[in-house]
Amino acid sequence: MIRFILSFFGTIFTFVTMGIAVVALSIGAVFWIYGQELPSHESLAQYKPPTISRIYSGEGHIIDEFAKERRLFVPADEIPELVKEAFISAEDKNFYSHSGYDARGIAAAAVEAVQSRGSNVRGASTITQQVMKNFLLSGDRKIERKIKEIILATRVEETLSKDQILELYMNEIFLGQNSYGVAAAAQTYFNKTLEELAPHEAATLASMPKAPGKFHPVRNMERVLARRNFVLKEMAENGVITQAVYESERQLPLKSVQNGDYESYKTERPPRDYFTDEIRRQLSRDFGEDEFFSGGMAVRSTEDPEMQAVAARALRRALEKYDRSRGVWRGTGEVLPEDVLGDEAAWREALAEVSVPRDVDLEGQWYPAVVLDVGKNDARVGIEGVEDDADGHWIPAKDAQWARKRLEDGTLARKAKVAGDLVSKGDVVLVRAITKDDSGDFVRWSLRQVPEVQGGFMAMDVNNGRVIAMQGGFSYQDTVFNRATQAKRQPGSSFKPFVYASALDSGYSPATIVIDAPIEINTPQGVWRPKNSTNKFYGPTPLRTGIEMSRNLMTIRLAQEVGMETVARYAERFGVYDNMGAFLANSLGADETTLYQMVAAYAMFANGGERVEPTLVDRVQDRYGKTIYRHDQRECTDCLDPSVPETRGPRIVTNRERVMDAITAYQLTSMMEGVVTRGTASSQINLPVPVAGKTGTTNEAKDVWFVGFTSNIVAGCYIGHDRPRPLGPGTYGGTTCGPVFQEFMKEAIKKYGGGKFRVPPGGHFIKIDRYTGARLDNDASGGNVVAEYFRDGEEPMFGIAYDGGFAMGSNLPLVEEVQSAGRQVTTSSGGTGVVGPKADFGTVSSGGLY
Repeated sequence: MIRFILSFFGTIFTFVTMGIAVVALSIGAVFWIYGQELPSHESLAQYKPPTISRIYSGEGHIIDEFAKERRLFVPADEIPELVKEAFISAEDKNFYSHSGYDARGIAAAAVEAVQSRGSNVRGASTITQQVMKNFLLSGDRKIERKIKEIILATRVEETLSKDQILELYMNEIFLGQNSYGVAAAAQTYFNKTLEELAPHEAATLASMPKAPGKFHPVRNMERVLARRNFVLKEMAENGVITQAVYESERQLPLKSVQNGDYESYKTERPPRDYFTDEIRRQLSRDFGEDEFFSGGMAVRSTEDPEMQAVAARALRRALEKYDRSRGVWRGTGEVLPEDVLGDEAAWREALAEVSVPRDVDLEGQWYPAVVLDVGKNDARVGIEGVEDDADGHWIPAKDAQWARKRLEDGTLARKAKVAGDLVSKGDVVLVRAITKDDSGDFVRWSLRQVPEVQGGFMAMDVNNGRVIAMQGGFSYQDTVFNRATQAKRQPGSSFKPFVYASALDSGYSPATIVIDAPIEINTPQGVWRPKNSTNKFYGPTPLRTGIEMSRNLMTIRLAQEVGMETVARYAERFGVYDNMGAFLANSLGADETTLYQMVAAYAMFANGGERVEPTLVDRVQDRYGKTIYRHDQRECTDCLDPSVPETRGPRIVTNRERVMDAITAYQLTSMMEGVVTRGTASSQINLPVPVAGKTGTTNEAKDVWFVGFTSNIVAGCYIGHDRPRPLGPGTYGGTTCGPVFQEFMKEAIKKYGGGKFRVPPGGHFIKIDRYTGARLDNDASGGNVVAEYFRDGEEPMFGIAYDGGFAMGSNLPLVEEVQSAGRQVTTSSGGTGVVGPKADFGTVSSGGLY
């Protein structure tokens, strides 16, 4: 009997032992099979998380940031213990004691899943397992993934320390609102650093991993609050905080940036604009988009925020002035449904969702608003960000009387007499407050609209190419297309200085006489008859007067004398064009270029003829602080020399290429000073330092320009429709873009100064009559007298007139066939060269600008 009992129990023991062995072998086999093709965990030791690339102003302030995943990397030893323990309490209370996985937690989760018949399945993953899932595995809920997690977790625990694993976890984890990692989340939800977080705020962040997409602090406040209090309880039970602190913290309300309790970190920096977006475009091209958006770059830009604001304001003022002079109301085209207008909370929520520009500040901030009611004369509006009052906010009838409404069929209604002639109930509009000039007291609300006409503006240092301001349109939030760098437009007469530069370098002088008379040229497209903007002809005229008064016919004859191939080479050398067509019409700016290229080219006139490359970036550093790009390659030979007196600046040695002779550059600058003092820009430009520049107006005034410079700053403006069409009579570069330049440079001179243009050595002044080109005595004076600069050893020839090979008729010009032979001249360097040959009929465009 005893033997039978022993045999029975022995059999049972054998079966149990074999069963355990089979199970163990099966589990081992499963883990062995899944462990064969797992990704390597060793790469985690060299992990470089995608981090934010930040852009700083020239003064060192953050002005923008770019990231696909908004992450601020923080080393483990810089994360406060409170924050670490909050996450450990919420996610893995046994983190410091387990070996990568928590068997008890897995068993408890399995029992809970069985008891709930699968309705309550939780992961039971440790922090180490979550790191494996986030870095090396997928996020799908499958038993295979869980097995792989456990295998990798045990392996990585043998390779990395607990703090290294926690560092990976707390910098990689997604916590909602495009915030990755605890540092970015603290800024997003509370606008605080990790050190500034209170226990209840740390617990709120630790609540997010459970459901980051669903735990919104406003829409899901109760759910987040319950989870936060649970985490606080766990922190108290684990000894992270005392019971008294727990009781105190759990009573606090759930405050957040999203609920309006704290200001957003975004309010500390300006809204994104054309300048920083252009940096994004250029660095994405140079370094690759992935590296820029995830490489954690620190970009020191050249932007001067103060001057950027002035540039934006000046361009916007000109665009709005032109727009209101047209007298057409277009509005925003957005309408809110009438059923939300009766409830303030409803219309405010609906208005906040409407895509209209909110970055316009011109004579005060422009606000989105909705028309709540239209009365007999006035219209009541609800304004975003402005509290309503008992009387309401109204647009009076007189504020609408400047415009006619454009109807759906494209026609214009009669001129408005009351507000209802322009707006209807539910219309979304832009408004700004009108205030008294002297006291700033509020007067009324006024309707505003984004102009249909657009433009660009850019300013840069002439010596180092640092762009200090760039505005690519009226509003970046309205259209991101940057018209300063991306819009290809005809520069019109603002191109003429390059024709004159090629002539001055080819042996001509400011006193050279060129015939200003009618021209007719046979082309394959027909007879081309260019004309001056005045429709008058002035006969023999010095070069100086030709550029001051922007004489088209003189420019064409001069280009014909020098040769369009020579002009094209100069334009390409200055970077105005990559490949300019040798057509005579291009001497008047018929070919297209960008404002960015034109301003950079003018800088070379201002700095004495040295090549300068425009840049929006001074320096780029990688995530480790290593400089990977620096713009200014000039050498400062005594910057570190303590013996240099404070009254003298350090000596900077330039190694830049010379693109034109220094004397030629000064001659041209002097001639362009005349444009501002006596010529086509004289009515608009009035500054306390010497200024040179050139206006530009294309045929039918489709584009208007002004580019000018002082001794240290060059700036340019163009205005035109995105789809070119005439701007209308009376629109010129001097009168439309000139005021933009004037407003900007007035402030720039206060900050950056300015002085006389430097006269290069190797020349001497001779007084001439600026109307006839005749030489005058050294003591001559008067409005007709101008001192021109000539090279030493060069005896200018007076009284010789050039006609470019075109005859000058008394009534109508003769149709001249163009000579093909070149002509030998003495160049600015004292050598000889051949200019020409003349353009033939195949190289003449049928265009023509003035």
